[in-house]
Amino acid sequence: MSLQPAADSPARAQTGQRRVFFGQANLRDLLAIDERPQVVAAAQTWFGQLAIFLVAALAACSFEDWWLAGLLVALAMAYARLPKYRDWILLGGTWTAALLALCLAQNDIQENIRQMMVVENVDALSPLALGLLAMATFFVGAWSVLAMSRRDKTLFVARRPVLALLGVEVVLCGLCSLNSIDGLPRVLLWSLLIVFTPYLWFLAYALADQRSRDASPPIFQMGVLRPFWSPTFLPFGKGATFLRKTFAKSPEDLAVTQIKGVKLLLWANVLLAMKIVLVGVFHDQLQVPSLAAAQDAFLAQQSQSLAQAWAAVILSTATYSLQIAFWGHLFIGIARLAGFRLPRSTWRPLGSKTLMEYFNRFHYYFKELLVDFFFVPTFFKMFRGHPHLRLFFATFMAAGVGNAIWHFLRDIDLIVTMGLGGVLASFESYAFYCLVLATGLGLSQVRMNMGFKPSLSLAGRLRSFLFVWSFVVCLHAFSDGSRSHTLGERLAFVGSLFGVS
Repeated sequence: MSLQPAADSPARAQTGQRRVFFGQANLRDLLAIDERPQVVAAAQTWFGQLAIFLVAALAACSFEDWWLAGLLVALAMAYARLPKYRDWILLGGTWTAALLALCLAQNDIQENIRQMMVVENVDALSPLALGLLAMATFFVGAWSVLAMSRRDKTLFVARRPVLALLGVEVVLCGLCSLNSIDGLPRVLLWSLLIVFTPYLWFLAYALADQRSRDASPPIFQMGVLRPFWSPTFLPFGKGATFLRKTFAKSPEDLAVTQIKGVKLLLWANVLLAMKIVLVGVFHDQLQVPSLAAAQDAFLAQQSQSLAQAWAAVILSTATYSLQIAFWGHLFIGIARLAGFRLPRSTWRPLGSKTLMEYFNRFHYYFKELLVDFFFVPTFFKMFRGHPHLRLFFATFMAAGVGNAIWHFLRDIDLIVTMGLGGVLASFESYAFYCLVLATGLGLSQVRMNMGFKPSLSLAGRLRSFLFVWSFVVCLHAFSDGSRSHTLGERLAFVGSLFGVS
C-alpha cells in the first residue's frame, strides 16, 4: 500500500520564484504567500501573530462556536510560541477540550441512559458526573498502561497494542450486553465504553511509540490522545513520533507552517461553500433527491427517471467528498498553527490515475492508520513466498478488515438503541462495501507492483478518471452512512442504474 504523503503541492524550483504565463503570474504563485520572505518575516512579529490569530479564528468559526474556535486557535498558537510550557499547554488544552465536549453532550448521554431502561430514576443521575468518572478512569488507566509498556516492552499490550485494545473493547461490549448486569453498574460500564472507544486508535499509536528508543515523555503522549485539533475517532497527525518529526525546526519554518495553516483553514471554507452551493442548486432548486430518498422511491416503485437516480448518487458522492476534505483541512489547519507541518488529509483526489492513488489522496490519515495497524503487520508475516498474494492480502486486510472494524467502532453507541444484533445486521451494506473496495485496491496494488503504469496522455487520463470515479460513485451507494436499507435493496437499486430490473 502506498506510503507517499498527500503533499501540499509539487515542489517549486526556488522559494519566492514565480512562473510567468503570457506576462501574468500563475494563480498558484500569487497565492503562495508563504514563499515570500517579507510575509514570512512579518508573520514572526506580534502584529503578524495577531493577524494570523484573527483570520484563523474567523475561518474556524465555520465548524465551531466562535468562542470554541477562538480557544482552539489560541491553544495552537500558544503551543507554538511558548516552548517552555508546550507540554502543559498540549495536555491542558487537549483534556479541557474533551471536558467541554462532554459538557455539550450531556443531553445525548442522558438520552442513552434513558433508552437503556436499566435505571428507575434516570433524571436523578448526573450525565456530567458519569462522564467525568469514566474519563478519569480512562486517564489513569491510559497513563498506567503507557508507563508499564515503557518499562517492559515484552508485555502483550506493548507488542500487540491493537489486538490488546480491541480485546478490551470486546470485553466492555460483552459486559454491557449481559442481562445479569443491570442498574448503575451497567450504566457505568457503558459510560466507560463510550469514553474509551474514541481513544482506541490514539492509544494504539502511543503504545507503539513506547517501543522506540527515543519515545516521547508521558505528558506529551497523554496530550496527543485525541489532541484538541483532532476531536474525532481518527488521529489526524498520527501519533507522537510522527508529530515530533513534523514540528517546525526554526522560527522561519514555524511562520511558514502557520501561514500554510491559515491558507488551509480558508480553503476549508471554500470547500464548505462549494458543498452548500451544490446542495442549494441541485437539491433545493433542481429537486435532485438525496440518495436515501432515491432508494426509497425505487423500492416503493414510484416514478423516477434514470437521470434523477444517477444524479442522486453523484450528488451524494460529491457532497460526501467535500465534507471529508472540509473536516480534514480544518483539523490539519489548526495543527499547523501549533507548528506541526502535517501533510494534507485530502489532496487532489480528482487527479487520481489508479484506485490505489485515489485511496492515498482521498483520506490520507485514515489510509495511514490502516497501513500502520493492518497492512504492515500482515505484510511482514503472511505469504512471504508469494509476493503478489502477500501484497494483495495485506492490502485486503487494511482496506477491508481494518476499514470495517474502524467504522463499526465509530458507531458503537448505536448498540444502545439497536442492540448488538441489530447493529451487526445493519452493518452488512458497509461490510460489502469494504469487501469490494479492498478487492479493487488489492488488484490495483498488485498491478502497480507488476509495473503497470497508466497512460499520461489526455485520453489515458480521461480513461483513468472515468474508471476510478465510476467505481467510487457506484460503490458509494453502499457506504452513504445510513442504515435504513438492506444490502439486497441497495444491490437492486444499483442494478436499476444500469437497467437491470
